[in-house]
Amino acid sequence: MAVIKRKAKKPYKRKGSLVKSFDGQRKCPRYKLSTNSNLLGSAALSPFVVSLSNHLFPSGYERAQQPKRGVEKPDCVSLQALTAAALILPSLFQPAAQAADDDEVDFQYSHYQEGKRDIYGGLSDEITQAVSVVKYPTNLNPIEVDSLHGSARISLTDRVKFAFNYTQDTWSGATPLSTAPALALGNRPHFNGTTITGASPYAQELLQSYFDQQLNPLQIKGIDPNTGNYVYSPATSSRLVHTLAAASPETRKQGDFKLSYEWDEAALEVGGGISIENDFESRFASLGGRMDFNGKQTTANANISYTDSDITVTLDPESFPFIDRENYNDKIDLSYDSKSKPIGGQLLDKRQDWSAQLGLTQILNQGALLNLGVNYTRSTGFLANPYKLVTVVYLNPLLSQLTTAEPLQEPIVGIANSRMEVRPDERNQFNWNAGYVQYIEPLDAALHFDYHFTHDDWDINAHTFEADWVQPLGAGWTVTPRVRYYSQSNADFYTPYVQTVEVLDDETGLPVASKLNRSIPTNYSSDHRLSGFGTLSGGVTVNKQFTKGIQLEAGIEYYSHAGNLKLGGGGEQDFADYDYFSANAALKVNLSAVGSGGGSSHNGYSGHEHHHSSNAPAGVMYDHSLDKSGDIMFGYRFMRNEQAGDMLNGSQVVDADTVRFNGCADQECKVSPDYMAMNMHMLDLMYAPTDWLTLMLMPQWVDMEMTMTPLFEIILGGHAHGTAVHSHQTGGIGDTGLYALFKLFDKSDHHLTLSIGGTAPTGDDEVTLRITDTNPAPNTPIHYGMQLGSGTWDFKPSLTYTGKQDAFSWGAQVTGTRRLEGRNESNFAFGDIFQSSVWGGYHWTNWLSTTVRGIYTWQDKIHGEYLPLTLRQGTPYKPTHIGPFDQPANYGGQFVELGLGINVSIPSGAFAGNTLKFEWLQPVHTDVNGYQLDRDGALSFTWSYGF
Repeated sequence: MAVIKRKAKKPYKRKGSLVKSFDGQRKCPRYKLSTNSNLLGSAALSPFVVSLSNHLFPSGYERAQQPKRGVEKPDCVSLQALTAAALILPSLFQPAAQAADDDEVDFQYSHYQEGKRDIYGGLSDEITQAVSVVKYPTNLNPIEVDSLHGSARISLTDRVKFAFNYTQDTWSGATPLSTAPALALGNRPHFNGTTITGASPYAQELLQSYFDQQLNPLQIKGIDPNTGNYVYSPATSSRLVHTLAAASPETRKQGDFKLSYEWDEAALEVGGGISIENDFESRFASLGGRMDFNGKQTTANANISYTDSDITVTLDPESFPFIDRENYNDKIDLSYDSKSKPIGGQLLDKRQDWSAQLGLTQILNQGALLNLGVNYTRSTGFLANPYKLVTVVYLNPLLSQLTTAEPLQEPIVGIANSRMEVRPDERNQFNWNAGYVQYIEPLDAALHFDYHFTHDDWDINAHTFEADWVQPLGAGWTVTPRVRYYSQSNADFYTPYVQTVEVLDDETGLPVASKLNRSIPTNYSSDHRLSGFGTLSGGVTVNKQFTKGIQLEAGIEYYSHAGNLKLGGGGEQDFADYDYFSANAALKVNLSAVGSGGGSSHNGYSGHEHHHSSNAPAGVMYDHSLDKSGDIMFGYRFMRNEQAGDMLNGSQVVDADTVRFNGCADQECKVSPDYMAMNMHMLDLMYAPTDWLTLMLMPQWVDMEMTMTPLFEIILGGHAHGTAVHSHQTGGIGDTGLYALFKLFDKSDHHLTLSIGGTAPTGDDEVTLRITDTNPAPNTPIHYGMQLGSGTWDFKPSLTYTGKQDAFSWGAQVTGTRRLEGRNESNFAFGDIFQSSVWGGYHWTNWLSTTVRGIYTWQDKIHGEYLPLTLRQGTPYKPTHIGPFDQPANYGGQFVELGLGINVSIPSGAFAGNTLKFEWLQPVHTDVNGYQLDRDGALSFTWSYGF
């Protein structure tokens, strides 16, 4: 896959030459030419390189060749056009934090979506038993990724810069598990009556394969009516097919930073970060610098980085008994059932990555720039993908079967199984890149062309050609179309599947020497991202620059991945072809442009004094409007709720047996939650069209995690399930809030604000679980409380009073949620909510205050329930692997909480106008509906900037 994060630069400020003279007559501020680095070398190996790539990226090369390039310069007009010319298309993932000259805060949402793949398999005629290859309907949702990214770049002093990023990705859907001949039935048809309605993946229990004495594949032609024996004929299809497997949602979270110090002609920066997901944790650090020469027309930069990763992969208990793990037995920590039978385990290992990068950027003339770079990365440790399997067909022909000239009475039989892939434990990669930027003065545009070549000791050679055209349109609009072509050769150990031959003696049955003998290779992988292929993509980005330093940006890019697009031909068969796209939307606020960075301006303005600053705790929303027409406030809000500890029925603690026999209505609970967490990331975008009205837009991102403990052991399919703690995750866009805030009473020390609005159902209320033995029905919804949105239009009014006198402040609010629809598309509606709170605060200084708040909340139970499920054959199915969270009556209740908060509002200086708030909510009284997990508490954090 070719997913590219490209950083948008400033639009053109002027026409004419790009480069003025550097003769010392004109003071040109320090600038940084950030070129030649890439995701493998810029800020250590980002864990999305070493982990998320296992899910998405082809081989590491499409990723490795993405340059983080551009010319960053805040005030020097001579390079502004080159800065714009280096505009980079935004896409799914972000580079590590980059300390920059302009103070800026960015938020970006991205979505990656693959198209459905063609699925083929064998079909046996009920009468003749003849096997043929047919195309199955595709009923598995393809893989998709939702990504949230937030970043800030801040000038601590004139020379010290700080930057940080936070990225969160949630992915789910069907992804290739292995590759096998279609006749082996790695995909099995399932029927509704006599109609094929889809396919199921089989990584185990593959059909036997048949071969003649030359080891050519055969297929069943039918049954001899005289003997009743199968009749074989040469295989009419050599088609290979992916075995697809669906995955429930999983989430990765990454945070990183960079700190830089700049001299007049040099800079030094250090960085680091951490990435965490269920099966992978990485810590990374980097050190880099640059030096300017030749009147600052030449820049050299260097960077080294290190990444240390821990792999903790929980092996799927559904497939554990059937997968060959021979090569990893010493790395697997087994778990056992009550009869000491292994039923699962964890693969534990390490990985390290070192990277070094050198770059050179040269301004060629008034309208052109050239950059060159080289990167080396060494990776050691566990480099395989633990979720990828390889089909191995074992042939044990007798010597006489291979030497006879007569047709065989019985074919040679091949037995197949699936093994975990094995890759080398070392990889050395080299990447060379060259980029050229040309300003086109008559069109006030720029052409950006790049070429990359990558080679490694896995024998993969990769080429990337890409070009952008950056075209300002006037009125703050910029459009950037782009095209990209990528091609790579296959890894030397890539193979769609493995076929082994061990010839046996007719009499002894022992192996004998033969030139036909073939053993399993040392390394093998059928991951199509290591095959030979090409990718052709095209996209466009549209950027709008508003006043006060605000930018909105949106981009989309469409890709075609195909073996026949490989440079020079010889790529993989079309079974590995697919299309995909990535799209994003970004909000960027240039803090250097929206306010004075040094405190009050000539008219006494400061961000703190200019706006009515809310004294409410962090957990209170809709509590204030903006002061006057034209004012804007931009903010970020984070809320985390946790549940853990005892199970409750009402306000009483109950034991596991009580939950088991009473918590799931007329069924027996199989699992019970022991930990639940919900995180919400929200943007507060406020604008005052009049003095008395403020409009508010609040998009949000939600992610949730639940771990469950089995209440007893379940035996399905001959092996045990449910004997270990397991978890579910979801994440993505939540419901979007739209509000109008009215000033009902507005005096210097007393304010009454009415908020009228609600949320639109933009969050997904149809998140499903993957099919397993314990969950055999397709499209089984995840637990009610883990859906990303309500699925209904919701009315959320509130009335807020705030007051203050001297160092004291206080307030009260009543708010509620009314579901405007009786059912969503999943046939249920969350309960209505009523909440009231009162608080008081004390200002210890002009920038620091503390708050105490009391909160009462009532929430109704869920109304309705999920629609009935059916199995693939159309048979009604009632889930049995359930817990209390699957019952609508086990939601809602009455809650009392105590909140303790700290508010920091910066009145002057470099960070004037910024407000930070923190609040912790501690449960005081809990009375739940039905059976629910007790609450641990909630944390709220807000940051806002008004201008």
